[in-house]
Amino acid sequence: MSNETMVTLQGWIGSTPVGRDVGEASVTSFRLACTPRRFHRGRQEWVDGETQWYTVNAWRALAGHSLRSLNKGDPVLVHGRLTHRTYVNKSEVEVVSLEVEATTIGHDLTRGCSQFLKSPPRETGDTRPDVAERAA
Repeated sequence: MSNETMVTLQGWIGSTPVGRDVGEASVTSFRLACTPRRFHRGRQEWVDGETQWYTVNAWRALAGHSLRSLNKGDPVLVHGRLTHRTYVNKSEVEVVSLEVEATTIGHDLTRGCSQFLKSPPRETGDTRPDVAERAA
């Protein structure tokens, strides 16, 4: 674990988040587009760099929260473990896919506002009206 590559990415969700069950765990996946911007002093304007695409996978509780909270086009910050996968596509071309196993995902508040709703407690029997109402 100490030799894993951890990254923090700032970008826009480029696909509708999709949830599925893998064994007894749930996972939510989406594509994340990260486009660097630089100020070009010679032209006195902002210039977009080449967009890099990542597949983001969120597991267990983060998967459920992500599926309910995120939409295509949302600006987000993602922190997690960076991995890569190499495969041969339908055109017989070898492709490298960059993937992030997310440990944290959140809306990028430099781009807009968001509202946080605390998840209901795991124990049953909580009689507080606000918690019981959200759990239903």
